[in-house]
Amino acid sequence: MALTGINAYRTGNLKQDIANADPHKLTLMLMQGALDRIAYAKGAMERREFEQKSQLISRVSAILMNLRDTLDLELGGETAENMYALYDYMLDRLNEAHMKNSLKLLDEVTNLLTPIRDAWVQIPEQAKQEAYEAQRQKREAV
Repeated sequence: MALTGINAYRTGNLKQDIANADPHKLTLMLMQGALDRIAYAKGAMERREFEQKSQLISRVSAILMNLRDTLDLELGGETAENMYALYDYMLDRLNEAHMKNSLKLLDEVTNLLTPIRDAWVQIPEQAKQEAYEAQRQKREAV
């Protein structure tokens, strides 16, 4: 019974965090959410809770597809293209981990995504503002 209240509180806080987040923070939240769900999927896999494992891996896949599909390949150039390919690779590894029940493959995806998340945290505020301005100008030009 108490968990229901805690979960409702968490959900409310998450909705508030999303509503108040800038694009940088939203991306960070997505990356962290993917990493958290991979960890939960590993636990489900170890416990042989295959339905839960499947749901969690599906959520991670959806997050990675969102991150991949929101890349601006035109503005980001080669870096964005490389990130797109890396997200595709991670999606392939997730699918293989799901089919083979492989903790090792889930660890591989974690080891690929963690440095991206860590680098994202280190982006200076000025660089974030410049990126937002470039995006705004691009939208206005269309």
